[in-house]
Amino acid sequence: MNSKEIRQTFLDFFASKGHEIVPSAPMVVKNDPTLMFTNAGMNQFKDIFLGNSAAKSSRVTDTQKCLRVSGKHNDLEEVGHDTYHHTMFEMLGNWSFGDYFKEDAINWAWELLVEKLGVSEDRLYVTVFEGAKEDQVPFDQGAYDIWKKHLPVSRIINGNKKDNFWEMGETGPCGPCSEVHIDIRSDEDRQAVDGLTLVNQDHPQVIEIWNLVFMQFNRKADGSLEPLPKTHVDTGMGFERLCMVLQGKQSNYDTDLFTPLIGKLEQLSGKKYNEDLKVDIAMRVISDHIRTVTFAIADAQLPSNNKAGYVIRRILRRAVRYGYTFLGFRRAFMFELVDVLTEVMGEAFPEIVLQKELIVKVTKEEEDSFLRTLDTGIRLLERIMVESEKSGNKKVEGTVAFELYDTYGFPLDLTELIAREHNMEVDIEGFNQAMEVQKSRSRNAAAQELSDWTFVRDEMDSKFVGYDTTSTTLNILRYRQVKQKKKSFFQVVFDVTPFYGESGGQVGDMGYIEAAGNKYSVVDTKKENNLTVHILETLPENVDAEFLGVVDVDKRLDITNNHTATHILDYALRQVLGSHVEQKGSLVTADNLRFDFSHFQKVTEEELIQVQEVANQIIRANYNQEEFRSIPMSEAEEMGAIALFGEKYGDHVRVIKFGDSLELCGGTHAKATGQIGSFVIVSESSISAGVRRIEAITAKKAEAYHQDQANLMKEVKAILNNPKDITAAIQNLLKENAASAKIVEAFQKEVAQQVKKDLVASMKEVNGMNLVEGVVSVDSAGALKDIAFQLKGEIENLCFIVGANLGGKPNLTVMISENLVKEKGLHAGQIIREVAKKIQGGGGGQPFFATAGGKNVDGLAEAVQDAVAIVCK
Repeated sequence: MNSKEIRQTFLDFFASKGHEIVPSAPMVVKNDPTLMFTNAGMNQFKDIFLGNSAAKSSRVTDTQKCLRVSGKHNDLEEVGHDTYHHTMFEMLGNWSFGDYFKEDAINWAWELLVEKLGVSEDRLYVTVFEGAKEDQVPFDQGAYDIWKKHLPVSRIINGNKKDNFWEMGETGPCGPCSEVHIDIRSDEDRQAVDGLTLVNQDHPQVIEIWNLVFMQFNRKADGSLEPLPKTHVDTGMGFERLCMVLQGKQSNYDTDLFTPLIGKLEQLSGKKYNEDLKVDIAMRVISDHIRTVTFAIADAQLPSNNKAGYVIRRILRRAVRYGYTFLGFRRAFMFELVDVLTEVMGEAFPEIVLQKELIVKVTKEEEDSFLRTLDTGIRLLERIMVESEKSGNKKVEGTVAFELYDTYGFPLDLTELIAREHNMEVDIEGFNQAMEVQKSRSRNAAAQELSDWTFVRDEMDSKFVGYDTTSTTLNILRYRQVKQKKKSFFQVVFDVTPFYGESGGQVGDMGYIEAAGNKYSVVDTKKENNLTVHILETLPENVDAEFLGVVDVDKRLDITNNHTATHILDYALRQVLGSHVEQKGSLVTADNLRFDFSHFQKVTEEELIQVQEVANQIIRANYNQEEFRSIPMSEAEEMGAIALFGEKYGDHVRVIKFGDSLELCGGTHAKATGQIGSFVIVSESSISAGVRRIEAITAKKAEAYHQDQANLMKEVKAILNNPKDITAAIQNLLKENAASAKIVEAFQKEVAQQVKKDLVASMKEVNGMNLVEGVVSVDSAGALKDIAFQLKGEIENLCFIVGANLGGKPNLTVMISENLVKEKGLHAGQIIREVAKKIQGGGGGQPFFATAGGKNVDGLAEAVQDAVAIVCK
């Protein structure tokens, strides 16, 4: 079977077992502060495991796009060097939420692999959890007994906590697991060495293909385990590895998921795969990394220097370097692989087809940017490594690694990679010290310290009622304390809330809760893992009380005006620029709105005027808000509602309509467009390749803007004596100013020439030097510098030491002929640093020329005399 058939067979099998097929969640995580990327198939179901939300279906199956390049689950260094690790990969999964457990999960895994897909059972091994005393978790006897029905006990292996107790992170859902391993070696190799001895030994042909996780516990912040409210099944099978097994290959990269990409690289580079190990590794790395970059950009994560964006930039640059060093590419090439990848995976993941133009544009721009510094950086690193080897040092200094990172854009892991290829290592501690020095200059807020949740009530669901009301009675369900630097605050979850939690670009509501005459400010509201979390500076003394929750309605009104305006702006941009425009991000606050969108050139002034006109026409039309609160996704698609790429939508969605503007949205909005009043674009700029940003204001801010502009015009008219034609008056003023500037410039030149003549007239010979010294009046430091260089060209053996008062600021200039520098050992920079103290300043320069500025004009004469004394001693 080809990869498309294998994927569909898996999904169809579990559909026949009563599972609902659900789409993949985005690879880039938007609403979970504990995760940057989806690193496992279970991520999108974490709230169900924790009991924060109910499962819409007790059995589901999917193929999930995952990324593992940081943290606990990090396969980056193995990618390309072996045949089965990847950064971006597909995880085939089937799930039970409080429904079936170990018996069905194990039996169906056996049925699919052996009976449906025809995997040879004598090549299979399984592991079960041996138990962990420190966690008080016993040997998984249940899983062992079920596997005995299918396999000889000699092929059932006890696994330790590292291999057979699955945890998503430091905290969260976890449990024992059974791994299915397969031995794809030749019959001769299998006879020579028992596959049992190679399980979990990183053998490239004895590999894990499926992990059956039995979710039973929640790992708390203190490290302890507590039972989950219900037991669940979470399985994950590596799709790429399954394709390798079923297609009879010895490498994932020999399957039809990768061979088209490698074939394209052969065509572009002129090099052949399977002829040179370094070339092979490079082609595997690039084929893997283009998948990561493509899917990340499709999920609206552009390469950048921060967080998730930096991870994507690192991966792209890593691939570019492999192409540069081992495939001979001196130009951008990865963007040419995007077409091939969409052919291979576009059917299962249509987002990469729809976003292909943006993906190509961004990838090429990133490649071009890095290639501009790559050659210089590599040559610098190689020279340093050669020098280090000559001195017997097998380390690249941390300061060098940091310079490569800071100046040439080399991620640390790329420097480590190149160093390893030369049998060297990098001084990581030194790098970290240099990084810490830089970070300390602009340190962000310290990491948060979170306590465990304290549960006040057993209920888990929290209902949002903020679409219909801005105040309601509510009760506390849970709370926890957060410590950040020297501050402390509380996160609180209510059973009902009118407060909108920050999400979808819209900031969170503020307000207060009140009980028994006591008010507690809600300073912010966040959305975390589908929970609305309220930030309170003070926790109520009686957490069992019933409270009245009240939203700050003035701030909410300003936010809703700006949010509705983003929808109108999105619509207007499509009308003016074209249907290719796609939202790539937004920020909606009470003060303004920011809207990022795909467009491949600067929006002209004329186009911006048109966009603003279209938006204000919609506002004046006073369209009422039409809300479709919970409709099937299929119905929303039929209506033509605009969805955001990189967002995960449920089966039922909310659609907001204003006139012809129709979008999926969970935010709060104006009741009618006329409420917005006015819309003003204040800026348009580029934020990355193919992505533009517009910032705008509405309502009161727009009124204030118009009033400020009107007041400014009145002031300008008054200054110009209220001319009839203000434009003509300004143009005349500019002409007069230019003419006056020429006169002033000519006068300043005359003054400078006179100063020069006076200095030459006062020149005297001292110790074989022609000494020019004194304090003069010139209009600028540049004028004094010009005089010094003119005299240097006219007078031999010149020693020029002159101070100037520049509008109350002192300036010192020292110029020494090169022959005097050599003969007498003079150094203008050292002299200037010594005497600048007299003017309470500092400076420096070259041996023959140096300058200094300061604060004390009265010290000029003394500074000049001190400098003269130094050169004449």
